[in-house]
Amino acid sequence: MHAAPGDWLVVKSSRDTVHARHALILTVSEGGTAPFRIRWIDTGRESLIYPGPDAVVISAEEQAEYDRQQLERAQHVQEDIEARLHRSTARV
Repeated sequence: MHAAPGDWLVVKSSRDTVHARHALILTVSEGGTAPFRIRWIDTGRESLIYPGPDAVVISAEEQAEYDRQQLERAQHVQEDIEARLHRSTARV
């Protein structure tokens, strides 16, 4: 597994009741290999980690594109909600 500072580490859960954990990769070893120094998004704690088979690295560019898509999706949902509210209040 290779990474660069600024990439993201996602550790998936094998249980349905536990969400995947996300961490920002702060530093990597020579050649971009583990161990990685990371900062967990959910706690803000920093750790040194050797990722297991349940982990994937997402490049900073991929994460930025995913974030852009999610923002666009949320904006469409918000616009739809506002349009429905407008239509329902216009009928009253």
